[in-house]
Parts: sequence; C-alpha cells; structure tokens
Amino acid sequence: MSAHTTDYLEVIEHLPEGAMLRLERISWDEYEQLLEEMTARPGLRVSYDHGRVEIMSPTHEHEEYKDFIYSLVRLLSDELGIELETRGSATYRQKRLLKGAEPDCSFYVQNASTVIGNRRIELGIDPPPDIVVEIDITNESLGKFPIYVAFGVPEIWRYDGERTEIYTLVNQSYIEAAQSLAFPCLTAQTLTDFIEQSKTEGQSAALRAFRLWVRARIQS
Repeated sequence: MSAHTTDYLEVIEHLPEGAMLRLERISWDEYEQLLEEMTARPGLRVSYDHGRVEIMSPTHEHEEYKDFIYSLVRLLSDELGIELETRGSATYRQKRLLKGAEPDCSFYVQNASTVIGNRRIELGIDPPPDIVVEIDITNESLGKFPIYVAFGVPEIWRYDGERTEIYTLVNQSYIEAAQSLAFPCLTAQTLTDFIEQSKTEGQSAALRAFRLWVRARIQS
C-alpha cells in the first residue's frame, strides 16, 4: 500500500455522513487499491474519471429513498412479469476508459437474462446496467453522467429530495425524458408522487398504493 493511499484511507475512515471527498491525480492502480482497502466501509460511493476520485458518504435520508426506489422496481417487475436482475451499488469500471462508478441502485431489465448467475460484471464483455439510480440529497451526481455515457448506460433516474428526473441516452448524451425506457408505464412524476407518499404515510403504505396503481394499469 502506498503512503498516499494510507493517508487517504485515514481521511475516508472519518468521512462524515453527507460529505464528499475529492482526490486528484490518482492512478488506476491506486483507485483499485482504494476500492480493495475500502471493503470495510461498503456504504460509501466511489467514482473515478481519468485520475479524479470522488468518495461520497450517504446519509440515512439518502439510503431511505434508495431503498424505497429499489422496492418499487422489484414490485413493478413482479406485477408486470418482467425479468429483473438487481446489482445494487456494485462497482462498474473499465480500465480502458479510465472510468468507474458506483450508483445508488442498478438494475438489469432488458439485459436481465444475460447476467443471471454472473457474479462479476466486466464492462466491455458484459452489458452495463439498463437503469442506474442516483439520489442527490447532499451532493449532485451530474458529474458522474459522462462516466455512464462512456459505459453506455441507457437510463438514469435521479431524485433530488423533491423531484425525480429520468434521463435516457441519446447520441452520446443524456436527455430528460417523461417516462422510463425499461418500464414505459412509469413516469418521472409517478416516481416522485410515490416517493413523496412514502415520506408522509410510510413506505409500506406507499408500496401498497403503488401495487394497486400498477394493477389498475394492467387491467386498463
């Protein structure tokens, strides 16, 4: 372990909730070494882009919204009978591109069947996730979008604590869209509405209401 990496780990160990640590001129080998040494703190989110590292420590509120969206997607896929593979906050990286990222959630929908049983995703060989979710409560994730462009992630959901935005990849850039590519029945406004409901009525009540909403769409 290099002296620099040891110093970084000391700072990371005391990173408060909601804080962002930015490091410059980090080699790919140092980045991979950091990831290996940080396995004791799996809740942190790490991104890498040509030598620039960002390490974010999520808050409890951040994790609340992330977990609720995860539950929504699982429920939606079950009700619609759509195959789904979840990979959580897995590290997606590609040395050739000098890029790496850990979303708050990641889902394989269109490509779910291709990753079943795959315990290690290798971008460049395996497809990227069909959806990544970013929760922007204390820090913005927009700086990670170029990483997702390079990986070819088709869809990003971003929630800022008040509003959900859905972005789809078009001609090597993300444009805001009204509805999901993977789940066309799901709009950004619908996601926002049920997240907001979970804040006031609780997650279980909001999920029950969402299940009824989905079944009504199926019947119609």
